[in-house]
Amino acid sequence: MDQHWLNPAAFVGSIVYALVGVVIFWLCFIIIDKLTPYDLWLEIVEKHNRALALIVAAMCLGVSIIVAAAIH
Repeated sequence: MDQHWLNPAAFVGSIVYALVGVVIFWLCFIIIDKLTPYDLWLEIVEKHNRALALIVAAMCLGVSIIVAAAIH
């Protein structure tokens, strides 16, 4: 049975790639937030704009898939 995931180097590498992915995702969200004419966080959290929340969720999934493919 191949247990290469127990290797500490593989574990640390996975953690580092996960952190890099989260940082890239967060930067993309901030850039998209700055490009839009209104504050996304205010619209979604305080004004409960569900349509905008769905659009941002789709954007988040798209960026996450791209980041995961680039890191993998």
